Parts: sequence; C-alpha cells; structure tokens
Amino acid sequence: MPESHDIVIAGAGLAGAMLAAELGKAGHRVRLFERRRDPRRADAESGRSINLAISVRGLHALQTAGVETEVLAEAIKMPGRMVHLNGQEIFSAYSRDPKRAINSVSRSGLNRLLVEAAAASPGVEIIFEARCVDADLTDHHRPAAIFEHADGRQERIEADLVIGTDGAFSAVRAAMQRTSRFDFSQTYLAAGYKELTIPPADHENGPHGRFRIEPNALHVWPHGGSMMIALPNIDGSFTCTLFWPFDGDHSFATLEHADDETVRAFFERHYGDAVPHMPTLLEDWNQNPTSPLVTIRCRPWHRGRAVLLGDAAHAIVPFYGQGANASFEDVEGLVSALAAHPADLDAAIDAYEASRIENANAIADLALDQFIDMRDRSGSRTQRFAKKGSQFLGAVVPFWWTPLYDMVSFTRIPYATALAKSRRQAQTLKTMASFLVPTFVILLLLWFTILAQSST
Repeated sequence: MPESHDIVIAGAGLAGAMLAAELGKAGHRVRLFERRRDPRRADAESGRSINLAISVRGLHALQTAGVETEVLAEAIKMPGRMVHLNGQEIFSAYSRDPKRAINSVSRSGLNRLLVEAAAASPGVEIIFEARCVDADLTDHHRPAAIFEHADGRQERIEADLVIGTDGAFSAVRAAMQRTSRFDFSQTYLAAGYKELTIPPADHENGPHGRFRIEPNALHVWPHGGSMMIALPNIDGSFTCTLFWPFDGDHSFATLEHADDETVRAFFERHYGDAVPHMPTLLEDWNQNPTSPLVTIRCRPWHRGRAVLLGDAAHAIVPFYGQGANASFEDVEGLVSALAAHPADLDAAIDAYEASRIENANAIADLALDQFIDMRDRSGSRTQRFAKKGSQFLGAVVPFWWTPLYDMVSFTRIPYATALAKSRRQAQTLKTMASFLVPTFVILLLLWFTILAQSST
C-alpha cells in the first residue's frame, strides 16, 4: 500500500483544485485552503476571466481528473487564428491536420468543475475564505502554512508536505525568498491588458447563429506593438483582451484621460470591423481595470518539504495559451513523483522539480516570443508563408521536421525538448540553405554558359 501523507495546499485555483483531487484519490489526507469564496456559490467572486486555451497537455490531465468530457461539452474548438487586417479577415490554421484545434474554455467554469472534483475526492477537506499569508519553513521535515480567515483570525497548519499553488504573488514563495541561495526574478512586459466584450447577437439568425463573428477561431487585431484578441464563449459572446503598452503610441496612456467620444473614435480608427459588434465598448473600457503582465521564475521550487507548483513557481504571459496546460503538467509530475517514491518525500520532491523546472523556463521563453509573433508578425505575408512552409515540411518529412506549434500544442513532448528540437531543425535548414543556394546559382550559371556556347 502507498504511504499516506498529510498535505496542505494553499490556493484552490486550477492547479490547486486538480492537485487536491488527484492526491485525494491517491490516498493522501489533503486540506485545501482558498482565499476566495466557494466558486459553487451563487455569490462567488469570478476572479480573472481571460479565457483558457486548453490543448493536448491539459486535456490529458483533465481526463485523468475525470472532467474532460464536461469541459469539452462547454468548450469551443479553435483550429486556427483569424487575423483582422485593413478590413480583411485572414484565417491561418494552427496545423496542417484539420482535426487539430485548441479549445476555448471558461476559466471560472473549469475552476468550479475542478473544485467539485476535489470535494468529491476521498480525504480532501476544502476551507474557503482562508488566505495564505505566510509559511514557516524552519522545520524542513514539518513545514507549516499560516492562514488568515475572514474574521481576521490566523491559523498555523503543519503538514508532512505544504504545497503553494497560490499564484504569481505566492505567500509560500515569499517565505522561500527570505531564505538563502534562493534565485528569483520577475519581469514585467511594457504592455498590460484590459478586457472588453463582444456580446451574443440579438437573434438566432445572424451570420453565425448567436455569434457575431466566426466562432471557431482565435481572433487577432495586430497593430505592430499593440493588439486585441477575442476568444469565443459557449453563450455566443467573445472575451476580448487588449494587449497595449502602458506608454507611447497606441497605448493605455493615449486614452488615459480621454472622453467617451475620443475613445470610440480611436477604436473605430484602429479596430473598425470590431466596434459594430461591441455595444458595451465604452462601459467595458471605463469599468474594467488595466492589469500588468509578468513572467516569474525561481529556483529551487522547494525548501525542505514546502513545494511550489503552477504560477507560484513559474508565472508566464498568456500568449502561447499554455499557462493552465503547464500547471496541469506540474500536477501530473508531482503526483507521479509521489507515487514513484511513496516512502521518501524528499526524493519525490527532487524528482518532481527535476522533471519540470527546465520545461517551465522553456515555455516562458516561448510565450514571450509568441507575443511578438501575434502582435507584430501575424499580419505579415512572409510570416504566414513561413508557417505554411513549416507545416508542409512536417507533412512531407515528419521523421525530420515537426512544426514547433504542433509540438507545443498538439503533443506532450516536454517543452524544453520541443524548443531544443525546433532550434536544431532551424539550424539544419539554415545550413542546408547556405549550401543549396550557392549550388543552385553555380548550376544556373553553368546552364547559361552551355546555352551560350551551343548558340555560337
């Protein structure tokens, strides 16, 4: 029989709730603490609403958790990107295989399903409205987390294993940062984000039923430094997100003190084909906050038997749609490590960290590059041609070439392996080109020389 451990998890977001469900099923005693209200309650806080793009990695973990069917029933498939450029719509498939698609999923809806799965898992207790404010890492074999309840009362909870899944600004990680030889970095983009909405159509007979624009695509309005994206929701609406610099041209500062007329005129000038579908544009602009985008890295991911997972260990920007997928892979990694080392928690923690930390760094780098790709390159004919060329090579010589996007979104190849393979492929192609182009030129010159001689 596997050894049962007493485990405390701080944070019942996507990663924390899934982790609690899986650890409960594995026979551990789990206490899951969450600062917000129970998401199953009618008056629960909605939290962040940026849609999730769930792909193969996430679906595998959701299948293990037993909620994949329910999630997909409320998801919308997006087989490609719809670029809005100068009044035109240009569709670009994510893969040469038409069956491959990423799935637009409601963050709050998925969180609710995972909390339900955790609550139904044996040995799991969930305590809501209890915010993790600190961790005591003095005893490496018996760490403790400190929680503050809604009434202001603080409670110190010891456990065999304390896991921080409490987000990018984790209190558990903050406690680790106070220890020696703990590497930490946070890097903010010059851009932030603000959410807007495209509501459902007023009637069922519109061009896409309830949807005002094409539902089976991730929509992008690129503007070379700024962009807006839109992801579909099952109710016929779209969640739009502005990714603009805080300062400069086409930035949040541009409209910081602008009146409604100026704001509307700006959007009509830059996002003209979207504005007719956004009747709540001004209301959304004035009410919704502007938030920063941060990449967080740290090493190690543990101190003794206190461990970080998900955004607490590696917050990334959302442009590759892999934040939740990566966190779900963390869950699988930790659960597998505990199963492989049932009587040795320290070995399990080391194995988990070794399997995940370089992959987390790789997807962080990929996500940052994808921001530039979407914002600056998605409207480029050259870039679209290059992507089609990559997909063509993947179809013709699959044993040698696999497009990077396919590896990241449609396989479970580790992120670091996918990134390294992509770089090797690119270098090989560059080497071949440096050899073939001069050879072609020489052959062409020889051909012209032979023609010239035969004509004389």
